[in-house]
Amino acid sequence: MKTIALFGAAGSMGTRASNALRNDPAYRVLHIESGPGERKLKDRGIEAFTKEDACPQADVVILTVPDEVIGLVAHQVVPLVRPGTLVICLDAAAPHAGRLPDRKDVAYFVTHPAHPPVFNDEQATDARRDFFGSGLAKQAIVSALMQGAEADYKLGEEISRKFFGPILRSHRMTVEQMAILEPALSESVAATCLSVIRDALDVAVARGVPAEAARDFLMGHLNVELAILFNEIDWKFSAGCQQAIDEARPVLFKDDWKRVFDPAELLTSCRRITGG
Repeated sequence: MKTIALFGAAGSMGTRASNALRNDPAYRVLHIESGPGERKLKDRGIEAFTKEDACPQADVVILTVPDEVIGLVAHQVVPLVRPGTLVICLDAAAPHAGRLPDRKDVAYFVTHPAHPPVFNDEQATDARRDFFGSGLAKQAIVSALMQGAEADYKLGEEISRKFFGPILRSHRMTVEQMAILEPALSESVAATCLSVIRDALDVAVARGVPAEAARDFLMGHLNVELAILFNEIDWKFSAGCQQAIDEARPVLFKDDWKRVFDPAELLTSCRRITGG
């Protein structure tokens, strides 16, 4: 049995990890919270531990805390753990930004869910509406071993599969590659472009298009356009659509937009996200 110290145990991701792991006979979970979070644990009938009590007992530490405080929490926690402890972060930004303490005798494992894909084969209504991946729909995960032995990767992936499951696929990569996926690809680019699309819907409505009709039209076109662009169907944009894309692209995007993927830009973004 592995002892897990779960930090941020009353938060949304901490609660998910707690629900997935605390009744598993392979793990003993020590929940760490303070203030209002400690009260939430008690309301659920869960004993709250202090970091001083939990860390020396832990084989594994999971940091389910916001990006902006991971560095602060890690510098309080990692000095308290035993040599050989596996420390798991649920996002690549802080590790890539250099926010974790420099301690060579612990292992650092980073993992993150991909969330259920737009195109899937879920049959149940609840699973189709499981957008985040809360245990109903299958999702992929990406993971990296920042430092440690192969056994540490195996344990980290095993735990990740438990609390992010059901798992569609598990991908191994480097921490830098994970940072390319998020924040650069999924947030700096995809979320930004989608927020512009959402703004454009409001512009169409402001210009007199009925709101319900505009939403129906947009959602349907997004569906088929995604299917075309990501090769879900063997189809191409019409000549008129491609002309509209070619004419609008230089209006909507700067020529150097891909610099968000440059190593220096990516590092700066991760440092901003994780506290300055």
